Amino acid sequence: MPITRLLLNSLKARLILSALLVILVLLPIVGLALSNAFEKQLESSHKDRLNTYIYSILAVTEVENGQIFTPETMADDQFNLVQSGLYALITGIQPQSSPNKPHQPLWQSQSLIGVNLDVSFPPVPVGESRFASKQIEGKEHFIYSYGASFTSEEQAVPISLHIVQDKQGYFLQLTEFNQQLWRWLITLTLVLIIVQLIWLGWTLKPLGRFKQELNQVEQGEKMQLTSDYPQELADVASQLNALLNTEQNQRKRYRNALSDLAHSLKTPLAVIQSQSDLNQSSVEQVDAISRIIAHQLKRAQSAAGSSWHLGIKLKPVCDRLVRTLAKIYRQPDIQVTSDIAEELIFKGDEADLTEILGNLLDNACKAAHSKVKLSASISKGLLVINIEDDGNGISAEKAEQIFERGVRADTYQQGHGIGLAIVSDLVDSYGGKLSLTASKSLGGAHFVCSFNS
Repeated sequence: MPITRLLLNSLKARLILSALLVILVLLPIVGLALSNAFEKQLESSHKDRLNTYIYSILAVTEVENGQIFTPETMADDQFNLVQSGLYALITGIQPQSSPNKPHQPLWQSQSLIGVNLDVSFPPVPVGESRFASKQIEGKEHFIYSYGASFTSEEQAVPISLHIVQDKQGYFLQLTEFNQQLWRWLITLTLVLIIVQLIWLGWTLKPLGRFKQELNQVEQGEKMQLTSDYPQELADVASQLNALLNTEQNQRKRYRNALSDLAHSLKTPLAVIQSQSDLNQSSVEQVDAISRIIAHQLKRAQSAAGSSWHLGIKLKPVCDRLVRTLAKIYRQPDIQVTSDIAEELIFKGDEADLTEILGNLLDNACKAAHSKVKLSASISKGLLVINIEDDGNGISAEKAEQIFERGVRADTYQQGHGIGLAIVSDLVDSYGGKLSLTASKSLGGAHFVCSFNS
């Protein structure tokens, strides 16, 4: 299953991804909006400052006989320092021939000495202002222009006052602000991610506890959900507990009814079998009925349908069977060994597991010369149980038939020949797989049972 699909199937992963998506999308948008707002505010601030310079220069400018007169030094020292980055100049227009033709400056501040103004300064109508950004000597500059008119001897003298300022300070302020802004936004993002993870962990903790209790019920460690859950999960837990109680009681009544049925059928069958006047055909039919009843009772009593909330440790059952078989098969002496880890769990009923392993181990002991080996492991999400013996083994032809009801692939005198059929049906009822191969380590038969773990 792809990683993306696994993530989308996890509620916790969905919430974490949603929270991260909101943080990683929202905060950059907020950062860009703040940066843009600051840039506009900073530009407006510089515009206001240049406007202030306009009025301060106009206040000390005089016109006599059509000539512009300004103080030799300005109040702001930046206008007096050569190439300071802040410049001022006054241009005029020729009212008769070319009213829109730009002229050489009528006046310029001392800071413009040595500066090549390679841009034109068109005249500005009286009372209007213009604010723009242009390159001068390869550098960006603000240019604020204002149109004014002086009256001299009843003659109006229109002029345009231009304030030019290097944008270096503007860019430095903007860069410093953006660095601080994004530094704090990154810090805020990390803090919010940590807070979100802690919050989600606290919010989803009941779900984790719910899952843990379900696992305990599944493994047979608990019969009910006992934790105190939030209201949204409390109803689910209550209904699940009611379902578990109902299923357990129903299974108990079902097994009791089957047990009663088995006992009620045993006596009539025993009476029929004790009749001396029965012919061979009748005896065979009665034996067949007995085998069918035994098989169907074993199959009906299987708890495979409810195995999701059953779970037993494999090792105690295996150890008990090994001890029992060691007592039964003393003559000939059969050595039964078991290699089962403590943590292995069979998700099913103990009686069913005992029936499966008991039949397989019993057949292995009958076929073995001296050794029977029982082992189990987890492989690719499956519980794999192996039963091997050092007997003569079973041919490939008989291996196909051995799990059929009533078919015997041995010469054993005990049993009804339905043990392996019962085992096969029980394994199938748990969604497992039963296979037969040759044992590589012992040389005899090798039965393999695989169940979902």
